[in-house]
Amino acid sequence: MAAKKSPPRPAPVAPKCGPCGGTGEVPIVVRVGRKRRTVGQQAGICLACFGTGEAID
Repeated sequence: MAAKKSPPRPAPVAPKCGPCGGTGEVPIVVRVGRKRRTVGQQAGICLACFGTGEAID
């Protein structure tokens, strides 16, 4: 008699990155001029997870 096969296990879910919240992007301040005044923000890559959105242990 053959052994019963067990159902496949679901893949483990990786935890989200803390600084970017799992999006892979963080806001970067844009500064211009000699006095370096702030004019806005743009999206930048998250250096904690390198843009993947998954926490690296």
